[in-house]
Amino acid sequence: MKTAQRTFFLYWLPVIALCAAIFVQSSFPPPDLGLPFPLKDKVMHMVAYGLLAVLFFRACRLTWPDRLSPMQLMAISVLFASLYGLSDEFHQSFVVARQADALDGVADVAGSILGALGYMWVVSRRGFNPYDR
Repeated sequence: MKTAQRTFFLYWLPVIALCAAIFVQSSFPPPDLGLPFPLKDKVMHMVAYGLLAVLFFRACRLTWPDRLSPMQLMAISVLFASLYGLSDEFHQSFVVARQADALDGVADVAGSILGALGYMWVVSRRGFNPYDR
């Protein structure tokens, strides 16, 4: 397999797949997943958009290892995942049995920040200095 194809399948396809899964899932009424607990919906938003930020950070870092500093990667990862989350809230405003919720948007942004910070912390523990270029 060529390097460009391998890069796409290993790094970018997971980003696209998660974006597609979020879009499809938000086109239907919310599923009932497991035991109820307070703020379950917000936690699920944080997890989904944290994962999206991680996947995007990883794809950018491994596709273009010398183009952006780790702080720039973190910023664009948070921005990408947050904007996708906000666009999904807008999308939900047009879906019957769904509604746009500002607090869901806040949870999307918070999850994006936590996901990118967590990924940067993990890779820095493995020898990638997040403060060097």
